[in-house]
Amino acid sequence: MTTLLITGFGRFPGAPSNPTAAIVRDLIRRRRPALAAHRLVGHVFETCWEAVDRDLPMLVDRERPEIVVLLGVATRADRVRLELVARNRRTILFPDAGGARSDVIRIAPGAPFFRPGRFPVARLAAALRRGGLVPALSRNAGGYLCNYAYWRALDAAQVPGGPRLVVFVHVPPLHRLRDGGRSPSPTSRRPAGRRLVTAHDRLVTGLEHLLVAALAHP
Repeated sequence: MTTLLITGFGRFPGAPSNPTAAIVRDLIRRRRPALAAHRLVGHVFETCWEAVDRDLPMLVDRERPEIVVLLGVATRADRVRLELVARNRRTILFPDAGGARSDVIRIAPGAPFFRPGRFPVARLAAALRRGGLVPALSRNAGGYLCNYAYWRALDAAQVPGGPRLVVFVHVPPLHRLRDGGRSPSPTSRRPAGRRLVTAHDRLVTGLEHLLVAALAHP
C-alpha cells in the first residue's frame, strides 16, 4: 500500500474562496477503483507561512507519504498548470491569511534559484489530458505560499525515507477553467449522458487520473 499526501490551501487575501480545499476533500472521499488499494491522506493548509512550517514536517513525519501532491489556486490561470520547478523566492509584498509578511526574499540563502520537481512530467501531463484537462507546463510557481510549500516538500524529499515524488499543480478559479481549448465554461455535458458536469467535477476527475499515473511510476 502506497501513502499519498494531497494538500490544498484555504482562503487568502485576493482569493476569498479557494477551490483546492473542496478538491482535496473529494479526492479523498471519491475513490476510483485504481486508488482503492492505496492510502490517501488529505490536508488543507491555512494560507500562512507559519502553518506550512508547522504542518508540513508534521504530516511527512507522521504519515510517511511516498508521494506528495500539492494543489494551489492560480487566480489568473484558465487551465491547470504542472509546476516544473520551485523557486528560491518568497514575496515580501503580500501578507498571508493571518496578515504576516515575509521579511526575507530567499527561502534558502545560498541555494540555487530553481529546484526541479520530482515527478515524470510527460506521464502526468498525459494523465491530465486523459482526464479531460488541458495542462500547461510552468516554471513560475510564484513567490507566495504555493511556491513555499513546494520548496519545503522538496526539502523533505531530500531526506532519507522522504517522499519519492513531489508534484505541484496549480488549478484555476472554477469560473475560469477552459473547456478543452474553448472559452471558460462552468459546466459541460458528458458525452454519455445529460448530467451537467461542473468545473469542480472536471478538476477532480483529471486529478484522479494524475494520482493513478503517479502511483504507476516506479
